[in-house]
Amino acid sequence: MTRKIAAAALLLATLPTLAHAAPQAIQPGYWESTNKLLSPIKQTKVERRCITPAEVDKFMAGPSNRHYKCTYPHKVIAGGKISLKGTCVSKKGRKVAVEGSGAYTQTSFNLTASIATEFLGLDIAGKASTEARRIGDVCPAPETPAQTAETPAAGR
Repeated sequence: MTRKIAAAALLLATLPTLAHAAPQAIQPGYWESTNKLLSPIKQTKVERRCITPAEVDKFMAGPSNRHYKCTYPHKVIAGGKISLKGTCVSKKGRKVAVEGSGAYTQTSFNLTASIATEFLGLDIAGKASTEARRIGDVCPAPETPAQTAETPAAGR
């Protein structure tokens, strides 16, 4: 009986270590993401950005941007899988229902979402996706105006 209790205590003591060893989220660093609107119109945007340790949770929390404020009452991010369902509201009050799922590792992230809204009395449904990958440990230094401005030719 004492051995069973000791074995159970040992197992319980290792659970936090095992949980910590599993990928909990993406790693901070330099990331490239491809965002696609798949329907009703097709559009693709590729961007590179630095994700700091403070921004990891926000990135993992689901689609949101400066045009929409999104809330996800159903949000499960665990074990390398993502599932979410919620609503985004534009600055003008337009509501968009969002439901998505995907997967992640410490160096990759993908999410496909169905979206639904109403425009001029018509129901509009669509699909969007984000595929992202970590491309570096260190983010490049931001460009300064002096780096992007033309320099005058020598001897003129």
